[in-house]
Amino acid sequence: MANVLVVDDDKAVCRFLSDLISSMGHYSACVLTLDSAREIIRTRRFDVIFLDVNLPDGNGLSILPVIKEIQRKCEVVIMTAAGDPDGAELAIQHGAWDYFEKPISVKKIQLIVNRVLDYLAESTGNRLPKGPLKLEGIIGSSPQIRACIDTLMQAANCGANVLITGETGTGKELFANGVHANSERSEKSFVVVDCAALPGTLVESTLFGYRKGAFTGADKDREGLFRQANGGTLFLDEVGELDMNIQKAFLRVLQERKFRPVGSKVEVESDFRLITATNRNLNEMVRNGQFRKDLLYRLKTLSIDLTSLREHPQDIKELILYHAEKICSRFKIAQKGFAPDFFDTLKVYPWPGNVRELIHALEKAISEAYYEPIIYAKHLPTEIRIYAAKQLIQKQDIPLGKSSFAERSQNPPDAIGCYRDFRQTVLASAEKGYFRDLMAATNGNIKQACKVSGLGRTRLYTLMKKNNISRNGWVSSETPL
Repeated sequence: MANVLVVDDDKAVCRFLSDLISSMGHYSACVLTLDSAREIIRTRRFDVIFLDVNLPDGNGLSILPVIKEIQRKCEVVIMTAAGDPDGAELAIQHGAWDYFEKPISVKKIQLIVNRVLDYLAESTGNRLPKGPLKLEGIIGSSPQIRACIDTLMQAANCGANVLITGETGTGKELFANGVHANSERSEKSFVVVDCAALPGTLVESTLFGYRKGAFTGADKDREGLFRQANGGTLFLDEVGELDMNIQKAFLRVLQERKFRPVGSKVEVESDFRLITATNRNLNEMVRNGQFRKDLLYRLKTLSIDLTSLREHPQDIKELILYHAEKICSRFKIAQKGFAPDFFDTLKVYPWPGNVRELIHALEKAISEAYYEPIIYAKHLPTEIRIYAAKQLIQKQDIPLGKSSFAERSQNPPDAIGCYRDFRQTVLASAEKGYFRDLMAATNGNIKQACKVSGLGRTRLYTLMKKNNISRNGWVSSETPL
């Protein structure tokens, strides 16, 4: 007997699904709002959740990360009355089992429930690693990081090729090392190749190796990196930088696991597990003729998409505490404490360099406060402090109404109120105004709004819900969603 939750504001749909699920011999519960859904998933365990998109208090997709964080062994099926390709993409990216438009047939619902339950039964006990999980340097407990770790575990338990994508500094090599360290090949070599640093004239000899006399200066045989990775893992970092000719040769190596060293007449074999990473959009490169489509299919059997640090700022404090301990130990100084304004400033900054930039900023701050026990915002790099100061000024730069300074100066002291309350009111008003203007400027186009604001979809939906801002008021018939 399974536990099934239905989240839909249409009471008729709730009754229909509840009766159908009960007739299948399963327990069902129904809620009408996102707030009710958040409450019930924290107190009860569910195997399947049917989740509507358009709910009275927000977009159902916004709760997907919360569900995945709390209900780790639960599958979510998205329902919507109006199809939205972007919504379908967002749902799948956040681990939804399926996404479909209403109305849905009884047979389809029964098939979905049975397939999900079969999957959960087969996977029980197989998702956990055989020993303690090795995650050296991978820090964070946000839903975004947990989702990436789940995929890492899946990749470690099989031998499929893995493509890791993400902006510069998000920790692609850390995750590649994590896949290797938790795999059956962990005792073998982990060979790292920086494709962007490969010299153009020596790419083949570096990867394939060469025989003595193959070219001037080849005074002895030398193993290439492919051969060095035999039995272990080959990690190609920035694979998008490979020349098209090398891509063709590399495709054959992946297919046959054989290659010919430069100057050799005999092929050699290498049994390696391949992990690649890039900060470029390989699909766009394929469309532009810069990357082979057949090679891309080979690389991304499994994908780990690392989110930027600005999309999970809740992990900043944990990252700081972890790396501060290491940096202080390396500097051979006492561990530092941190003032509240230090973390406040860090959370405002967008971190274009992601975790790598955060670590560099921390090193600078610790160096500045070398003999001081507490680190303050003033110890951070100047550009970060300037950005935070500008953001605060922009949020506070709000018209105070038509009253003159003379009129306002007549207010008694008690009418001024507490500064903290005033500041919170001003910031809240500014934030709401920003998202209202953002939706108006983009006509409710979520993809464009994400690009303009620099926010991820989930974060944007969360902030819009918090400020009671809807995109629907600005959507026109000519505006793609």
